Amino acid sequence: MRWENLSPDSEHSRADTALFGAEAVTTRTFDTPEFRGITFHEIRARSIVNRVPGASRMPFEWTVNPYRGCTHACVYCFARKTHSYLDLDTGLGFDSQIVVKVNAPELLRHRLASRSWHGEHIAMGTNVDCYQRAEGRYRLMPGIIEALRDHANPFSILTKGTLILRDLPLLRQAAEVTDVGVSVSVGFTDEELWRTVEPGTPAPERRLDVVRAFTDAGIGCGVLMAPVIPFLGDRPEQLRATVRAIAASGATSVTPLVLHLRPGAREWFMSWLAEHHPHLVARYERLYAEGAYAPRWYQRRITRQVHDLAREYGIGPDRAEARRRVPAPAPEEPEAELPTQLTLL
Repeated sequence: MRWENLSPDSEHSRADTALFGAEAVTTRTFDTPEFRGITFHEIRARSIVNRVPGASRMPFEWTVNPYRGCTHACVYCFARKTHSYLDLDTGLGFDSQIVVKVNAPELLRHRLASRSWHGEHIAMGTNVDCYQRAEGRYRLMPGIIEALRDHANPFSILTKGTLILRDLPLLRQAAEVTDVGVSVSVGFTDEELWRTVEPGTPAPERRLDVVRAFTDAGIGCGVLMAPVIPFLGDRPEQLRATVRAIAASGATSVTPLVLHLRPGAREWFMSWLAEHHPHLVARYERLYAEGAYAPRWYQRRITRQVHDLAREYGIGPDRAEARRRVPAPAPEEPEAELPTQLTLL
């Protein structure tokens, strides 16, 4: 195991510390139905605010990820590769070996108070879901949101988890003093597809209930329609049904993203595909022959179809004004222009 980047004291860690013998790690299992078969590795991290690599396509520079691994068990999850950095399995291990950064709230509060921090936007839920089932037990997000609220620091959250509703009062408080963005991921409403590719997530309709709740609370909530899965979730009637349901939920916007298959995720997804849809393996090999992303012509076709449907159902972009209530930080260097194709899922 490699815990040296997560240990609070790198001087006392070794590059290949044994998993169960690492002093900085407490390993727990819980004999309850929702956590059966799941192992939690509680660690005290050295830092929690991470800079996104310059080559990334993400439209933000800083992230906070209180967990590694995810019980949502989405077969396509691009973050699977990150488990290999700790010598953990990127397949079933990613779904069942969850790293919990138990000191995340205090680390974040310390970082936000430092002189070197200038109030930049922080994105959450961009690697693994911060509202996965583990959050119900560890409750890291309330402390994280409180720290962001107290420092009026702008932030956004992307989630498939309905547990975010627990923190709606805190998010409303934060929205009074800073810019808060909330997005829910719903790539499709097909229940059969959901049960096979996202077995640990709430049903798509329950996620759209989250959108309704935020809309009713006066907090605009967009939907990341991701991933659109080629040959399984991209038929015109499927796209229409999904956009129609998103519109009915009161979403402020819908952003389609086609499935991409990075190393780590690609092998796991293709193994799943060979088992459940063997007739599609050759088609996927051709479609993704050039790398992790589907061809541009395919991405553009899906984007055009979804945008046309969004206009038909009256979904527009979220144009809410920022509501920051504290003095603005010193001017920052202008950011480089970012491409429009995001890679959150």
